[in-house]
Amino acid sequence: MKLPPADPVLTSTCMSPRHLSLRILALGFVVFGWLVFVRSAFPPPRLLSPAQPSATAFRTPAPVPTAMPLAAAFAPDAQLEALLAATDARANEATLAFKDAAAYRRFLARARAAGLTIIGQIDALRTVRVGYDRITSIRDDRITHAADYADAAANILFRAPENPPKADRADLTQIPLHNTSLAFLGATGDRSTWGRGITIAILDSGVNALDPTFSGRVRTLDVGAGNLPGSETSSGHGTGVAALAAGVSSDAPGVATAANILSVRVTAADGLSDIFTVARGIVAAADAGAQIINISLGGYSTTHVLDAAIDYATTRGALIVAAAGNDQATQLTWPAADTRVVSVGAVDAIGQQVTFSNSGPQLQVSAPGYGVQTAWLDQQRVSVNGTSASAPLVAGSVAAVMSADPRLTAAQAWAVLAATTNDAGAPGTDSDYGRGILNVGWAMSRHDPTRVDPAISSHHFDATKNQMDFVIQNRGALPVFGLTLDIATNGFTTTQRVPALAPGASTVLILPVDQKSLTSDDPPIYRTTLNTPIGVNDADPSNNQKSSRFTPPKK
Repeated sequence: MKLPPADPVLTSTCMSPRHLSLRILALGFVVFGWLVFVRSAFPPPRLLSPAQPSATAFRTPAPVPTAMPLAAAFAPDAQLEALLAATDARANEATLAFKDAAAYRRFLARARAAGLTIIGQIDALRTVRVGYDRITSIRDDRITHAADYADAAANILFRAPENPPKADRADLTQIPLHNTSLAFLGATGDRSTWGRGITIAILDSGVNALDPTFSGRVRTLDVGAGNLPGSETSSGHGTGVAALAAGVSSDAPGVATAANILSVRVTAADGLSDIFTVARGIVAAADAGAQIINISLGGYSTTHVLDAAIDYATTRGALIVAAAGNDQATQLTWPAADTRVVSVGAVDAIGQQVTFSNSGPQLQVSAPGYGVQTAWLDQQRVSVNGTSASAPLVAGSVAAVMSADPRLTAAQAWAVLAATTNDAGAPGTDSDYGRGILNVGWAMSRHDPTRVDPAISSHHFDATKNQMDFVIQNRGALPVFGLTLDIATNGFTTTQRVPALAPGASTVLILPVDQKSLTSDDPPIYRTTLNTPIGVNDADPSNNQKSSRFTPPKK
Protein backbone atom coordinates (compact mmCIF):
# COMPACT_ATOMS: atom_id res chain seq x y z
CA MET A 1 0.00 0.00 0.00
CA LYS A 2 1.34 3.41 -0.93
CA LEU A 3 0.13 6.70 0.47
CA PRO A 4 0.19 9.80 -1.75
CA PRO A 5 3.08 12.20 -1.19
CA ALA A 6 2.66 15.48 0.63
CA ASP A 7 0.42 18.03 -1.06
CA PRO A 8 2.09 20.57 -3.39
CA VAL A 9 3.47 23.61 -1.62
CA LEU A 10 1.20 26.62 -1.93
CA THR A 11 2.52 30.03 -0.95
CA SER A 12 0.78 33.28 -0.16
CA THR A 13 1.72 36.61 1.32
CA CYS A 14 -1.83 37.35 2.40
CA MET A 15 -1.92 38.71 6.00
CA SER A 16 -4.81 40.06 8.11
CA PRO A 17 -4.25 43.55 9.61
CA ARG A 18 -3.20 43.76 13.24
CA HIS A 19 -5.50 45.85 15.34
CA LEU A 20 -4.44 47.84 18.36
CA SER A 21 -7.25 46.36 20.42
CA LEU A 22 -5.91 42.85 19.91
CA ARG A 23 -2.43 43.91 21.00
CA ILE A 24 -3.86 45.38 24.19
CA LEU A 25 -5.86 42.22 24.82
CA ALA A 26 -2.74 40.11 24.30
CA LEU A 27 -0.95 41.82 27.17
CA GLY A 28 -3.38 40.17 29.58
CA PHE A 29 -2.32 36.64 28.72
CA VAL A 30 0.57 34.62 30.13
CA VAL A 31 2.68 32.93 27.52
CA PHE A 32 4.39 29.74 28.40
CA GLY A 33 7.77 29.25 26.77
CA TRP A 34 9.03 25.78 26.29
CA LEU A 35 12.15 24.04 25.21
CA VAL A 36 12.09 20.47 24.04
CA PHE A 37 14.98 18.11 23.96
CA VAL A 38 14.38 15.29 21.53
CA ARG A 39 16.54 12.56 20.22
CA SER A 40 16.70 9.29 18.42
CA ALA A 41 16.55 6.36 20.82
CA PHE A 42 19.74 5.02 19.21
CA PRO A 43 23.31 6.15 19.96
CA PRO A 44 25.84 6.61 17.12
CA PRO A 45 24.33 4.27 14.56
CA ARG A 46 27.22 2.01 13.73
CA LEU A 47 29.18 0.78 16.73
CA LEU A 48 31.65 -1.89 15.80
CA SER A 49 33.18 -1.77 19.29
CA PRO A 50 30.63 -0.93 22.00
CA ALA A 51 31.89 1.93 24.16
CA GLN A 52 31.45 2.19 27.91
CA PRO A 53 29.14 5.13 28.70
CA SER A 54 29.68 7.44 31.65
CA ALA A 55 27.58 7.18 34.80
CA THR A 56 27.41 10.58 36.47
CA ALA A 57 23.98 12.07 36.78
CA PHE A 58 21.21 13.90 38.57
CA ARG A 59 17.47 13.44 38.67
CA THR A 60 15.21 15.06 36.10
CA PRO A 61 11.48 15.77 36.13
CA ALA A 62 8.94 13.53 34.45
CA PRO A 63 8.15 14.33 30.81
CA VAL A 64 5.05 16.39 30.11
CA PRO A 65 2.91 16.92 27.01
CA THR A 66 3.83 20.08 25.11
CA ALA A 67 1.40 22.08 22.99
CA MET A 68 0.52 25.69 22.33
CA PRO A 69 -1.63 27.21 25.10
CA LEU A 70 -4.87 28.80 23.92
CA ALA A 71 -3.62 32.20 25.11
CA ALA A 72 -0.71 31.91 22.70
CA ALA A 73 -3.10 32.34 19.79
CA PHE A 74 -3.57 35.94 20.91
CA ALA A 75 0.04 36.58 21.93
CA PRO A 76 2.21 39.26 20.33
CA ASP A 77 4.00 38.06 17.23
CA ALA A 78 7.39 37.58 18.91
CA GLN A 79 5.94 35.46 21.70
CA LEU A 80 3.90 33.30 19.37
CA GLU A 81 6.96 32.80 17.20
CA ALA A 82 8.92 31.64 20.24
CA LEU A 83 6.32 28.91 20.75
CA LEU A 84 6.16 27.71 17.15
CA ALA A 85 9.63 28.42 15.79
CA ALA A 86 11.92 27.00 18.48
CA THR A 87 15.17 25.42 17.31
CA ASP A 88 13.87 22.00 18.37
CA ALA A 89 11.04 22.14 15.81
CA ARG A 90 10.82 22.43 12.05
CA ALA A 91 11.13 26.10 11.17
CA ASN A 92 7.99 27.91 10.04
CA GLU A 93 5.81 24.86 10.60
CA ALA A 94 2.96 23.92 12.93
CA THR A 95 0.57 21.02 13.47
CA LEU A 96 -3.08 22.02 13.70
CA ALA A 97 -5.93 19.77 14.85
CA PHE A 98 -9.65 20.47 14.53
CA LYS A 99 -12.63 19.61 16.69
CA ASP A 100 -14.80 17.88 14.10
CA ALA A 101 -14.98 16.97 10.42
CA ALA A 102 -16.84 20.15 9.50
CA ALA A 103 -14.24 22.36 11.17
CA TYR A 104 -11.48 20.40 9.42
CA ARG A 105 -13.10 20.86 6.00
CA ARG A 106 -13.57 24.57 6.62
CA PHE A 107 -9.90 24.99 7.40
CA LEU A 108 -8.78 23.06 4.30
CA ALA A 109 -10.93 25.37 2.21
CA ARG A 110 -9.55 28.59 3.69
CA ALA A 111 -5.92 27.65 4.43
CA ARG A 112 -4.42 29.16 1.28
CA ALA A 113 -6.28 32.42 1.68
CA ALA A 114 -5.15 32.54 5.31
CA GLY A 115 -1.51 32.45 4.23
CA LEU A 116 -0.92 28.83 5.30
CA THR A 117 0.62 26.09 3.17
CA ILE A 118 -0.67 22.57 3.78
CA ILE A 119 2.37 20.28 3.75
CA GLY A 120 0.69 17.11 4.99
CA GLN A 121 -2.65 15.80 6.19
CA ILE A 122 -3.82 13.05 8.54
CA ASP A 123 -7.50 12.99 7.67
CA ALA A 124 -8.31 10.32 10.25
CA LEU A 125 -7.07 12.65 13.00
CA ARG A 126 -8.37 15.89 11.43
CA THR A 127 -4.81 17.17 11.67
CA VAL A 128 -2.61 19.07 9.22
CA ARG A 129 1.03 20.02 8.98
CA VAL A 130 1.26 23.59 7.76
CA GLY A 131 3.97 25.98 6.72
CA TYR A 132 3.75 29.73 7.06
CA ASP A 133 5.66 32.84 6.02
CA ARG A 134 4.27 35.03 8.79
CA ILE A 135 3.40 33.95 12.31
CA THR A 136 0.34 36.18 12.19
CA SER A 137 -1.28 33.83 9.69
CA ILE A 138 -1.77 31.21 12.41
CA ARG A 139 -2.57 33.75 15.09
CA ASP A 140 -5.24 35.46 13.02
CA ASP A 141 -6.86 32.21 11.90
CA ARG A 142 -7.10 30.97 15.48
CA ILE A 143 -8.64 34.23 16.61
CA THR A 144 -11.17 34.30 13.80
CA HIS A 145 -12.04 30.58 13.94
CA ALA A 146 -11.30 29.73 17.57
CA ALA A 147 -14.25 27.34 17.81
CA ASP A 148 -12.76 25.15 15.07
CA TYR A 149 -9.45 24.38 16.78
CA ALA A 150 -8.69 21.39 19.01
CA ASP A 151 -4.92 21.95 19.22
CA ALA A 152 -1.99 23.82 17.73
CA ALA A 153 1.67 22.98 18.33
CA ALA A 154 5.13 23.10 16.84
CA ASN A 155 6.21 20.24 14.60
CA ILE A 156 8.78 18.84 17.02
CA LEU A 157 11.92 17.22 15.65
CA PHE A 158 12.94 13.70 16.60
CA ARG A 159 16.75 13.86 16.60
CA ALA A 160 19.86 13.44 18.71
CA PRO A 161 20.96 16.71 20.35
CA GLU A 162 23.01 17.03 23.53
CA ASN A 163 22.17 14.60 26.30
CA PRO A 164 19.51 15.64 28.83
CA PRO A 165 20.25 15.41 32.59
CA LYS A 166 21.10 11.90 33.77
CA ALA A 167 20.12 9.54 36.54
CA ASP A 168 22.46 8.60 39.38
CA ARG A 169 23.76 5.13 38.57
CA ALA A 170 26.48 2.88 39.88
CA ASP A 171 29.50 2.41 37.63
CA LEU A 172 29.18 -1.02 36.03
CA THR A 173 31.19 -3.08 33.59
CA GLN A 174 28.91 -3.85 30.66
CA ILE A 175 29.12 -7.20 28.87
CA PRO A 176 28.24 -7.26 25.14
CA LEU A 177 25.92 -9.93 23.77
CA HIS A 178 27.40 -10.17 20.26
CA ASN A 179 25.28 -12.77 18.42
CA THR A 180 23.72 -14.38 21.50
CA SER A 181 20.64 -12.20 22.04
CA LEU A 182 18.19 -14.91 21.03
CA ALA A 183 19.77 -17.51 23.30
CA PHE A 184 19.66 -14.94 26.11
CA LEU A 185 15.90 -14.61 25.53
CA GLY A 186 15.33 -18.36 25.41
CA ALA A 187 14.43 -18.16 21.70
CA THR A 188 16.06 -21.45 20.77
CA GLY A 189 15.07 -24.49 18.74
CA ASP A 190 12.81 -24.37 15.69
CA ARG A 191 11.54 -20.81 15.16
CA SER A 192 10.53 -21.26 11.53
CA THR A 193 6.85 -20.54 12.24
CA TRP A 194 7.31 -17.79 14.80
CA GLY A 195 5.38 -14.72 13.67
CA ARG A 196 3.58 -16.41 10.77
CA GLY A 197 0.56 -14.36 9.70
CA ILE A 198 1.65 -11.34 11.77
CA THR A 199 2.80 -7.99 10.39
CA ILE A 200 5.33 -5.86 12.27
CA ALA A 201 5.57 -2.25 11.12
CA ILE A 202 9.02 -0.67 11.47
CA LEU A 203 8.77 3.13 11.68
CA ASP A 204 12.35 4.12 11.08
CA SER A 205 14.88 5.05 8.39
CA GLY A 206 13.65 2.43 5.92
CA VAL A 207 14.55 -1.24 5.52
CA ASN A 208 16.88 -2.78 2.94
CA ALA A 209 14.47 -5.38 1.59
CA LEU A 210 17.26 -7.01 -0.45
CA ASP A 211 19.15 -8.19 2.62
CA PRO A 212 18.85 -12.01 2.68
CA THR A 213 17.89 -11.99 6.36
CA PHE A 214 14.41 -10.78 5.32
CA SER A 215 13.79 -13.53 2.74
CA GLY A 216 11.38 -11.44 0.67
CA ARG A 217 9.04 -10.56 3.55
CA VAL A 218 9.37 -6.75 3.39
CA ARG A 219 6.83 -4.37 1.91
CA THR A 220 6.98 -0.60 2.10
CA LEU A 221 4.62 2.27 2.79
CA ASP A 222 5.34 5.88 1.80
CA VAL A 223 4.16 8.57 4.22
CA GLY A 224 6.09 11.34 2.52
CA ALA A 225 9.67 10.37 3.41
CA GLY A 226 10.11 7.85 0.59
CA ASN A 227 10.28 4.07 0.60
CA LEU A 228 13.94 3.12 0.61
CA PRO A 229 16.70 3.87 3.12
CA GLY A 230 19.23 6.49 2.11
CA SER A 231 22.95 6.00 1.66
CA GLU A 232 24.00 7.82 4.84
CA THR A 233 25.51 5.74 7.66
CA SER A 234 22.51 6.43 9.89
CA SER A 235 20.19 5.02 7.23
CA GLY A 236 21.07 1.48 8.28
CA HIS A 237 19.20 1.98 11.56
CA GLY A 238 15.85 0.74 10.23
CA THR A 239 17.42 -2.34 8.64
CA GLY A 240 19.11 -3.22 11.93
CA VAL A 241 15.90 -2.78 13.88
CA ALA A 242 13.87 -4.89 11.44
CA ALA A 243 16.44 -7.71 11.49
CA LEU A 244 16.23 -8.00 15.28
CA ALA A 245 12.46 -8.28 15.07
CA ALA A 246 12.22 -10.74 12.20
CA GLY A 247 15.57 -11.61 10.60
CA VAL A 248 16.16 -15.18 9.53
CA SER A 249 19.89 -15.44 8.72
CA SER A 250 22.29 -16.81 11.31
CA ASP A 251 24.47 -13.68 11.22
CA ALA A 252 21.53 -11.26 11.63
CA PRO A 253 18.86 -13.28 13.42
CA GLY A 254 15.55 -12.00 14.74
CA VAL A 255 12.86 -13.46 16.95
CA ALA A 256 9.89 -13.84 14.59
CA THR A 257 11.45 -15.40 11.51
CA ALA A 258 8.12 -15.87 9.69
CA ALA A 259 6.62 -12.44 10.40
CA ASN A 260 5.92 -9.94 7.64
CA ILE A 261 7.69 -6.59 7.83
CA LEU A 262 6.03 -3.31 6.87
CA SER A 263 8.73 -0.68 6.42
CA VAL A 264 7.47 2.86 7.02
CA ARG A 265 10.26 5.36 6.53
CA VAL A 266 9.75 8.37 8.81
CA THR A 267 13.20 9.99 8.67
CA ALA A 268 14.47 12.44 6.07
CA ALA A 269 17.83 12.30 4.30
CA ASP A 270 19.42 14.15 7.23
CA GLY A 271 18.28 11.41 9.61
CA LEU A 272 15.73 13.66 11.31
CA SER A 273 12.05 12.97 11.78
CA ASP A 274 9.27 14.99 13.34
CA ILE A 275 6.22 14.33 15.45
CA PHE A 276 3.76 14.79 12.57
CA THR A 277 5.53 12.28 10.32
CA VAL A 278 5.76 9.71 13.11
CA ALA A 279 2.06 10.17 13.88
CA ARG A 280 1.23 9.83 10.20
CA GLY A 281 3.28 6.64 10.07
CA ILE A 282 1.43 5.19 13.07
CA VAL A 283 -1.95 5.85 11.47
CA ALA A 284 -0.84 4.49 8.09
CA ALA A 285 0.62 1.33 9.65
CA ALA A 286 -2.60 0.67 11.56
CA ASP A 287 -4.66 1.21 8.41
CA ALA A 288 -2.38 -1.19 6.52
CA GLY A 289 -3.14 -3.96 9.01
CA ALA A 290 0.02 -4.00 11.13
CA GLN A 291 -0.70 -5.71 14.44
CA ILE A 292 2.59 -4.50 15.97
CA ILE A 293 4.26 -1.11 15.40
CA ASN A 294 7.89 -0.70 16.44
CA ILE A 295 9.24 2.82 17.00
CA SER A 296 12.93 3.01 17.87
CA LEU A 297 12.90 6.81 17.84
CA GLY A 298 11.80 9.32 20.43
CA GLY A 299 11.79 12.78 21.88
CA TYR A 300 11.35 14.38 25.28
CA SER A 301 8.02 16.03 24.56
CA THR A 302 4.70 15.18 22.99
CA THR A 303 1.73 16.95 21.44
CA HIS A 304 -1.87 16.24 20.54
CA VAL A 305 -1.04 14.69 17.17
CA LEU A 306 1.06 11.88 18.68
CA ASP A 307 -1.49 11.27 21.42
CA ALA A 308 -4.27 11.01 18.84
CA ALA A 309 -2.23 8.68 16.62
CA ILE A 310 -1.52 6.31 19.51
CA ASP A 311 -5.20 6.28 20.37
CA TYR A 312 -6.11 5.61 16.73
CA ALA A 313 -3.77 2.63 16.46
CA THR A 314 -4.55 1.03 19.81
CA THR A 315 -8.31 1.24 19.32
CA ARG A 316 -7.80 -0.68 16.07
CA GLY A 317 -5.92 -3.47 17.80
CA ALA A 318 -2.34 -2.48 17.04
CA LEU A 319 0.30 -2.64 19.77
CA ILE A 320 3.02 0.02 19.78
CA VAL A 321 6.46 -0.95 21.09
CA ALA A 322 8.96 1.85 21.60
CA ALA A 323 12.54 2.38 22.78
CA ALA A 324 12.90 4.05 26.18
CA GLY A 325 15.89 6.20 25.18
CA ASN A 326 19.66 6.14 25.62
CA ASP A 327 20.36 9.14 27.82
CA GLN A 328 20.67 7.61 31.29
CA ALA A 329 17.75 9.83 32.25
CA THR A 330 15.01 9.26 34.82
CA GLN A 331 12.40 9.85 32.16
CA LEU A 332 11.49 8.03 28.97
CA THR A 333 11.30 9.46 25.50
CA TRP A 334 7.94 9.74 23.78
CA PRO A 335 6.15 7.69 22.56
CA ALA A 336 7.65 5.20 25.06
CA ALA A 337 6.55 7.46 27.94
CA ASP A 338 2.90 6.95 26.97
CA THR A 339 1.24 4.32 29.18
CA ARG A 340 -0.52 2.78 26.15
CA VAL A 341 2.87 1.94 24.62
CA VAL A 342 5.15 -0.98 25.55
CA SER A 343 8.33 0.83 26.57
CA VAL A 344 11.60 -1.09 26.45
CA GLY A 345 14.89 -0.55 28.29
CA ALA A 346 18.25 -2.21 27.66
CA VAL A 347 20.28 -4.85 29.51
CA ASP A 348 23.63 -6.47 28.81
CA ALA A 349 24.68 -10.11 28.50
CA ILE A 350 24.40 -10.77 32.26
CA GLY A 351 21.11 -8.98 32.73
CA GLN A 352 22.46 -5.69 34.09
CA GLN A 353 20.63 -2.52 33.18
CA VAL A 354 22.89 -0.79 30.67
CA THR A 355 24.02 2.52 32.12
CA PHE A 356 22.71 4.59 29.20
CA SER A 357 19.21 3.08 29.33
CA ASN A 358 16.53 5.51 30.51
CA SER A 359 14.53 4.69 33.64
CA GLY A 360 11.14 5.77 34.86
CA PRO A 361 7.82 4.58 36.25
CA GLN A 362 6.49 4.15 32.70
CA LEU A 363 9.15 1.56 31.80
CA GLN A 364 7.48 -1.78 31.13
CA VAL A 365 10.18 -4.29 30.19
CA SER A 366 13.88 -4.70 29.39
CA ALA A 367 15.68 -6.66 26.66
CA PRO A 368 19.20 -7.00 25.21
CA GLY A 369 20.66 -3.70 24.05
CA TYR A 370 24.45 -3.78 24.41
CA GLY A 371 26.86 -5.06 21.78
CA VAL A 372 24.01 -6.68 19.83
CA GLN A 373 24.80 -8.05 16.36
CA THR A 374 22.41 -7.15 13.56
CA ALA A 375 22.14 -6.19 9.87
CA TRP A 376 23.01 -2.77 8.41
CA LEU A 377 23.46 -1.12 5.01
CA ASP A 378 24.75 -3.12 2.03
CA GLN A 379 24.30 -6.42 3.87
CA GLN A 380 26.83 -5.43 6.53
CA ARG A 381 26.74 -6.99 9.99
CA VAL A 382 27.50 -4.66 12.90
CA SER A 383 27.39 -4.54 16.68
CA VAL A 384 25.09 -1.87 18.10
CA ASN A 385 24.18 -0.41 21.48
CA GLY A 386 20.86 1.08 22.41
CA THR A 387 17.26 0.64 23.43
CA SER A 388 16.58 0.85 19.68
CA ALA A 389 17.87 -2.73 19.56
CA SER A 390 15.88 -3.77 22.63
CA ALA A 391 12.46 -2.68 21.35
CA PRO A 392 12.31 -4.85 18.18
CA LEU A 393 13.24 -7.94 20.20
CA VAL A 394 10.05 -7.32 22.18
CA ALA A 395 8.06 -6.60 19.02
CA GLY A 396 9.23 -9.87 17.48
CA SER A 397 8.40 -11.75 20.67
CA VAL A 398 4.84 -10.41 20.62
CA ALA A 399 4.52 -11.68 17.05
CA ALA A 400 5.86 -15.10 18.08
CA VAL A 401 3.32 -15.47 20.90
CA MET A 402 0.48 -14.36 18.61
CA SER A 403 1.40 -16.90 15.95
CA ALA A 404 1.53 -19.70 18.53
CA ASP A 405 -2.02 -18.88 19.65
CA PRO A 406 -4.00 -17.14 16.87
CA ARG A 407 -6.80 -16.33 19.31
CA LEU A 408 -4.62 -13.74 21.02
CA THR A 409 -4.63 -10.06 20.14
CA ALA A 410 -1.37 -8.16 20.21
CA ALA A 411 -2.27 -6.68 23.60
CA GLN A 412 -3.07 -10.15 24.97
CA ALA A 413 0.21 -11.52 23.62
CA TRP A 414 2.05 -8.71 25.36
CA ALA A 415 0.22 -9.58 28.60
CA VAL A 416 1.59 -13.13 28.29
CA LEU A 417 5.13 -11.81 27.87
CA ALA A 418 4.69 -9.38 30.76
CA ALA A 419 3.63 -12.25 33.02
CA THR A 420 6.65 -14.37 32.06
CA THR A 421 9.51 -11.90 32.48
CA ASN A 422 12.57 -12.60 34.59
CA ASP A 423 12.32 -10.49 37.73
CA ALA A 424 15.35 -8.18 37.84
CA GLY A 425 16.65 -5.42 40.05
CA ALA A 426 14.39 -4.72 43.01
CA PRO A 427 11.74 -7.40 43.64
CA GLY A 428 8.67 -6.83 41.48
CA THR A 429 8.15 -3.99 39.01
CA ASP A 430 10.68 -1.16 39.25
CA SER A 431 11.78 1.91 37.31
CA ASP A 432 15.06 0.41 36.08
CA TYR A 433 13.81 -2.86 34.56
CA GLY A 434 10.04 -2.43 34.39
CA ARG A 435 8.31 -5.78 34.89
CA GLY A 436 11.62 -7.53 34.32
CA ILE A 437 13.72 -8.93 31.49
CA LEU A 438 12.03 -10.43 28.44
CA ASN A 439 11.96 -14.26 28.42
CA VAL A 440 10.25 -15.38 25.22
CA GLY A 441 11.30 -19.00 25.83
CA TRP A 442 9.24 -19.10 29.02
CA ALA A 443 6.29 -17.44 27.27
CA MET A 444 6.31 -19.92 24.40
CA SER A 445 6.56 -22.96 26.71
CA ARG A 446 4.15 -21.73 29.39
CA HIS A 447 1.61 -24.46 28.63
CA ASP A 448 4.13 -27.32 28.89
CA PRO A 449 2.80 -29.28 31.90
CA THR A 450 6.16 -30.96 32.47
CA ARG A 451 8.32 -27.84 32.58
CA VAL A 452 10.16 -27.25 35.88
CA ASP A 453 12.42 -24.21 36.05
CA PRO A 454 13.23 -22.60 39.42
CA ALA A 455 15.70 -19.75 39.01
CA ILE A 456 17.73 -17.14 40.85
CA SER A 457 16.34 -13.98 39.31
CA SER A 458 18.13 -11.16 41.05
CA HIS A 459 20.62 -9.95 43.64
CA HIS A 460 19.53 -6.54 44.86
CA PHE A 461 20.84 -4.29 47.62
CA ASP A 462 18.06 -2.57 49.58
CA ALA A 463 19.73 0.62 50.81
CA THR A 464 16.77 1.51 53.03
CA LYS A 465 17.26 -1.65 55.09
CA ASN A 466 20.97 -2.38 54.53
CA GLN A 467 20.21 -5.86 53.27
CA MET A 468 20.73 -8.01 50.20
CA ASP A 469 17.57 -9.32 48.55
CA PHE A 470 17.87 -12.60 46.66
CA VAL A 471 14.88 -13.11 44.37
CA ILE A 472 13.90 -16.71 43.57
CA GLN A 473 11.37 -17.28 40.79
CA ASN A 474 9.42 -20.29 39.51
CA ARG A 475 9.51 -20.09 35.71
CA GLY A 476 7.88 -23.45 35.19
CA ALA A 477 4.32 -24.75 34.87
CA LEU A 478 4.39 -26.82 38.09
CA PRO A 479 4.68 -25.86 41.77
CA VAL A 480 8.16 -26.36 43.21
CA PHE A 481 8.97 -27.59 46.73
CA GLY A 482 12.08 -28.36 48.75
CA LEU A 483 14.43 -25.76 47.30
CA THR A 484 17.37 -24.36 49.26
CA LEU A 485 19.66 -21.44 48.51
CA ASP A 486 23.38 -21.39 49.39
CA ILE A 487 24.74 -17.85 49.86
CA ALA A 488 28.55 -17.55 49.94
CA THR A 489 30.32 -14.30 50.84
CA ASN A 490 33.41 -13.24 52.80
CA GLY A 491 34.50 -16.88 53.09
CA PHE A 492 31.27 -18.02 54.76
CA THR A 493 28.31 -19.91 53.34
CA THR A 494 24.78 -19.86 54.71
CA THR A 495 21.88 -21.97 53.52
CA GLN A 496 18.28 -20.79 53.52
CA ARG A 497 15.11 -22.71 52.77
CA VAL A 498 12.98 -21.47 49.89
CA PRO A 499 9.22 -21.62 50.49
CA ALA A 500 7.00 -23.51 48.05
CA LEU A 501 6.46 -21.53 44.85
CA ALA A 502 3.42 -21.69 42.59
CA PRO A 503 3.98 -21.39 38.81
CA GLY A 504 5.16 -17.86 38.02
CA ALA A 505 5.57 -16.92 41.67
CA SER A 506 8.61 -15.29 43.27
CA THR A 507 9.96 -15.01 46.78
CA VAL A 508 12.70 -12.94 48.40
CA LEU A 509 15.39 -14.28 50.75
CA ILE A 510 17.24 -11.71 52.86
CA LEU A 511 20.79 -11.39 54.16
CA PRO A 512 21.84 -8.34 56.25
CA VAL A 513 24.84 -6.35 55.01
CA ASP A 514 27.35 -5.43 57.72
CA GLN A 515 28.58 -1.87 58.14
CA LYS A 516 32.11 -2.82 57.10
CA SER A 517 30.88 -3.83 53.64
CA LEU A 518 29.14 -0.47 53.22
CA THR A 519 32.44 1.41 53.48
CA SER A 520 34.94 -1.15 52.21
CA ASP A 521 37.23 -0.34 49.29
CA ASP A 522 37.00 -4.03 48.37
CA PRO A 523 33.25 -4.78 48.43
CA PRO A 524 32.26 -8.44 48.84
CA ILE A 525 31.10 -10.78 46.11
CA TYR A 526 27.90 -12.76 46.66
CA ARG A 527 27.72 -16.20 45.08
CA THR A 528 24.42 -18.04 45.25
CA THR A 529 23.44 -21.58 44.29
CA LEU A 530 19.86 -22.84 44.09
CA ASN A 531 19.58 -26.51 45.04
CA THR A 532 16.71 -28.63 43.74
CA PRO A 533 15.52 -31.93 45.26
CA ILE A 534 16.97 -35.16 43.89
CA GLY A 535 15.02 -36.37 40.88
CA VAL A 536 13.82 -32.95 39.72
CA ASN A 537 14.47 -32.44 36.00
CA ASP A 538 15.30 -28.74 35.79
CA ALA A 539 14.64 -27.32 32.31
CA ASP A 540 17.38 -24.69 32.67
CA PRO A 541 19.92 -25.44 35.40
CA SER A 542 22.13 -22.58 34.17
CA ASN A 543 19.93 -20.07 36.02
CA ASN A 544 20.50 -21.84 39.36
CA GLN A 545 23.75 -19.97 40.00
CA LYS A 546 24.43 -16.26 40.17
CA SER A 547 27.30 -14.03 41.30
CA SER A 548 27.39 -10.31 41.90
CA ARG A 549 29.72 -7.80 43.48
CA PHE A 550 28.15 -5.63 46.13
CA THR A 551 28.11 -1.98 45.08
CA PRO A 552 27.78 0.36 48.06
CA PRO A 553 25.49 3.35 47.56
CA LYS A 554 27.09 6.62 46.49
CA LYS A 555 27.38 9.27 49.17
